[in-house]
Amino acid sequence: MPMNSQRRWWLRSVTLMVWALAAASAMFWGLKFVPAPGAPAALPIAGSEVATADPTAVARLLGANPAAAPAAGAVSRYKLLGVVADRGHSGAALIAIDGKPPKPYRVGAPVDDGLLLQFVAPRRAVLAAGMDAPASVTLDLPPLKP
Repeated sequence: MPMNSQRRWWLRSVTLMVWALAAASAMFWGLKFVPAPGAPAALPIAGSEVATADPTAVARLLGANPAAAPAAGAVSRYKLLGVVADRGHSGAALIAIDGKPPKPYRVGAPVDDGLLLQFVAPRRAVLAAGMDAPASVTLDLPPLKP
């Protein structure tokens, strides 16, 4: 007879779980179809002034060095994302131009208008007008975080 009692409790617990799932589902769908009350709109107070933050002051507060920041017009079009270099300064560099997807360039390959990849070094790529010309653009990878 104990076997019959165990079956009965098992059947009751499964039935309870099924009904709990049905109730939860009904509650979920019932709340889905009931529109949520709108949040009150925040209106500005008449005559109040909106405070504006000074970007340089905020940057200084967050630890930026304003002397080391480049000027807005001097921002480079080129961004170095990776370098594969050996001791002979040959290899390749992964360079993005004007925010476009980066492309790999081998040493000596043309990169942009009149510039080619002159040589690569660990964490650095140099662009110049020719292989023997002086460097026009030097690109460095950001420093490693300790």
